[in-house]
Amino acid sequence: MINEQFFETIKCDDEEVFNLDYHQKRISRTIGKNINLGEYIYPPSSQLLKCKVVYDKDEVLDISYIPYKARVINSFKIVLDDNIKYKYKALNRDDIDKLYDKRENCDDIIIVKYGFVTDTTIANIAIYENDIWITPKTTLLDGTMRDRFLAENKIKESDITVDQLLCAKKIAIMNAMIGFKVIEEFEILI
Repeated sequence: MINEQFFETIKCDDEEVFNLDYHQKRISRTIGKNINLGEYIYPPSSQLLKCKVVYDKDEVLDISYIPYKARVINSFKIVLDDNIKYKYKALNRDDIDKLYDKRENCDDIIIVKYGFVTDTTIANIAIYENDIWITPKTTLLDGTMRDRFLAENKIKESDITVDQLLCAKKIAIMNAMIGFKVIEEFEILI
């Protein structure tokens, strides 16, 4: 972790900053100290913005805001990689970018590690099974929205196999910017 840089992506809309407590908890888990993000984040307009906070083990290095437009994601390519690691939201995403390049004509990938579903490149995932939403125990990165939805008992953790994923009638992706987005019409390629 020496000299490594990390980042948080935080939703700002109508000058409101969302889910700040969960972002601060993740920073604390990452670097072992608290940073009060409220001292740094001042949305410059009322439009929907993606605030990117870059930090290292010592300090906040940069704050930027860009207008946000969600990517359309309806198709996924399953990519197997037992060696991928992304425990902390590091600025260096080279390993994930290499996997993303394997998506072929799909919008994104679903990463499978040791036979279990983990995440997409930009979001945690959930499937609707037996009248509940379940999310993988085996994430690469515990997202702030995932943490919040688990705490609120809106989703449950469980191992998810590729077969379960392929049999799902509904899936959802979740991250700080999109919240919990249900995708009812989707395609998953192996």
